[in-house]
Amino acid sequence: QVQLVESGGGLVQAGGSLRLSCAASGSIVSINAMGWYRQAPGKQRELVAVITSDYIRNYADSVKGRFTISRDNAKNTVYLQMNSLKPEDTAVYYCNKRPPLNDYWGQGTQVTVSS
Repeated sequence: QVQLVESGGGLVQAGGSLRLSCAASGSIVSINAMGWYRQAPGKQRELVAVITSDYIRNYADSVKGRFTISRDNAKNTVYLQMNSLKPEDTAVYYCNKRPPLNDYWGQGTQVTVSS
């Protein structure tokens, strides 16, 4: 059973930065496209960033130029560097395959950006 554990969230002021990590229990990071998703209160979960096994990256328009997704296959870990954070980035952030599998959703990590 694959487990994905997100960490690195916290409370930050607008304009600040955070780096999220997603550690996988298996080797899925190196062989699959991986994504970061987020869910804000009262909203549907949305895809924020994707990185393929060939290191092709794509971002939601709302985070383009501010967020960077990366992966370390040796550590089975995916990262999300978030800069110039805005209050609207406040959400619980999750990682999963792209497309996601229901069994892989973890607890997520809370990111709160104050104005």
